[in-house]
Amino acid sequence: MASWNSVPLHVSYEVLGWVAFACWSISFYPQVILNFRRKSVVGLNFDFVMLNLTKHSSYLIYNASLYFSSAVQKQYRDKYGQNEMIPVAANDVAFSAHAVLLTAISLFQIAIYDRGSQKISKIAYGILLVTWTTAATCFFVALHNHHWLWLISIFSGIQVCMTIIKYIPQAVMNFMRKSTEGWSIVNILLDFSGSIANYAQMSVQSIDQNSWVNFYGNIGKLLLSLVSLFFDILFMCQHYLLYPEKKRKLEGSPEPDNAKSSDRPLSENV
Repeated sequence: MASWNSVPLHVSYEVLGWVAFACWSISFYPQVILNFRRKSVVGLNFDFVMLNLTKHSSYLIYNASLYFSSAVQKQYRDKYGQNEMIPVAANDVAFSAHAVLLTAISLFQIAIYDRGSQKISKIAYGILLVTWTTAATCFFVALHNHHWLWLISIFSGIQVCMTIIKYIPQAVMNFMRKSTEGWSIVNILLDFSGSIANYAQMSVQSIDQNSWVNFYGNIGKLLLSLVSLFFDILFMCQHYLLYPEKKRKLEGSPEPDNAKSSDRPLSENV
């Protein structure tokens, strides 16, 4: 089993990992708190919550399996080298578990609070059906051949796909409304900071081990941060450059109907 060559780099790795965990985790709370205060989930996109729960559940399966399972770790080292460190840290598992819990709480709030006329779309149901049917099929294939590393790579791919899908509606809505009113830029800044810390953590490990398998050997974590960074930058451009509130008011644009409502949700971002 590989060990750290540099104590300072090891310490930096741990610190950066928990910084990423803190930034990503805190971004979940505004929506839950807002729902609780209003006793309503009107304005919260139910498709987003369902896709987000699938995303984080898949990511938890990947992280927990690679971190705790000796069988998966053995297959990983057989593929990438016996001296390679497992590219999943304790903070990755903690973040995933926390994300599933907070997203499940949001889903529970949808069940008990005022929903208005909102409901989960047929498209979201279709995506979830295809996703979990595929996952179940892959599980039985892996069960027969004991290809556990291949199986968790499927779950890693699922969480990346869910990450891509869940951000698109918000970006399109901002474009259509020419406004980011109701979309919390604080959450975006926290998500951006978490992604940067995550990349820095992976880089520190790669420098210490003199190997970049940490990146291509954990493609799910790499793509997750890439996708998050892309959309974070897009949202920041929309908020600060394209549709700043001050500019909209100076131009005398009417306030969007969505922005006038007291039911505007703060959006989740991990």
